[in-house]
Amino acid sequence: MLVDVHAHMEHKAFEPDLTEVLERAKQAGLTAVISSGTNYELNVKTLDLAKKFPIIKPALGLYPADALRLSEEEFEKSLDFIKAHRKEIIAIGEIGLDFQEAKGKEEEQEKNFSRLLQLSEELKLPVIVHSRKAEEKVIEVLEGFKAKKVVMHCFSGSMSLVKRAEDNGWMFSVPCNVVFSEHFQNLVRQVSVSQLLTETDAPFLPPVKGQRNEPMNVAFTVKKIAEIKGLDPEEVEKIVFMNFKKIFR
Repeated sequence: MLVDVHAHMEHKAFEPDLTEVLERAKQAGLTAVISSGTNYELNVKTLDLAKKFPIIKPALGLYPADALRLSEEEFEKSLDFIKAHRKEIIAIGEIGLDFQEAKGKEEEQEKNFSRLLQLSEELKLPVIVHSRKAEEKVIEVLEGFKAKKVVMHCFSGSMSLVKRAEDNGWMFSVPCNVVFSEHFQNLVRQVSVSQLLTETDAPFLPPVKGQRNEPMNVAFTVKKIAEIKGLDPEEVEKIVFMNFKKIFR
């Protein structure tokens, strides 16, 4: 029943051994790995991988910095591609704001993010949201859209912002570095287990620093959540799976 709701299986880090990585995921008990595209080319690749490997569930999006590099024509092409494949995808993502990587382009980012949220409304799909150094603004924009099916990926905002997002009914996907990250441990303590999901952000954010991350490592996240919440790992696994089915049905 394990799920990884945010990974990048199209990343070049997996080119040498993707088949083996996904086989290890299946052996570890994963039933789904959501792979999130970040630009047009990687959206195409993500869809191709999903056709080849049924465990991969594709999400298509535009990463904030990638979206900024597009002309209006290219942006529209990316939106049209997502629309054309609506029946094949599980979510719109990865989308959002990044005020660290693309500082000084805040207004343009917000405009792009809003257009992608409009698309998610039109297609009736959940969104997987990136919010680095822009957590409060991301929440404001999502609240403006009255967004319901939201996954806050790797949310690093303050606990007061965590509470605000939780009160909106949104989900939080917890990365594997929760095993040593005080911030994510605090997030797990605060948020109801009914609003938690597991992710890897593979190949990033491994449970052991310096290693390549991969989907099978969500087992570490489940174990840590269980420890923090005082629950049995199997119970956490079942609850997270139900959360997954609830938002991505």
